[in-house]
Amino acid sequence: MTDQQNEDALNIEVRNDPENRQFTVAVDGRAVGKAEYRLRGETYLFIHTEVDPEFHGQGVANRLARSALDDVRDQGRTLVPLCPFIAAYIKRHPEYDEIVDHEMTDSFKRRRDAKK
Repeated sequence: MTDQQNEDALNIEVRNDPENRQFTVAVDGRAVGKAEYRLRGETYLFIHTEVDPEFHGQGVANRLARSALDDVRDQGRTLVPLCPFIAAYIKRHPEYDEIVDHEMTDSFKRRRDAKK
C-alpha cells in the first residue's frame, strides 16, 4: 500500500497549535505526532518533527508535513526547514519551494556549519 493509500485509509487530522508552537497530528482522535516550530516575524522555523513509531510508513508524517506547509502558504508566510524531515519533504515536493525563505535558510546553515 502506498503512503497516499494509507493516508486515505486512516482518519488523520492535523491542527496548528500556536500556543505550543507546533502542528499536531491525530489518528482516530489520538495524538500521534507533531511538527514543532518557532516564529521569527512572519517566518516559521520548523525545528523538529516526530510521529509515533507504530505509525511510521503509513503516510502520517507526510500528511503532517503537507498540512503544515499548506497552512503556512495559506497564511501568506514563509518558512525555514531546519528539521531534516521537513527539508526532505520539500525536496520531494518542490511546489513548496516558493514559500521557503532561502536567504534565512542559508544564514542558519552557515551558522551551523561554522560551529562544526
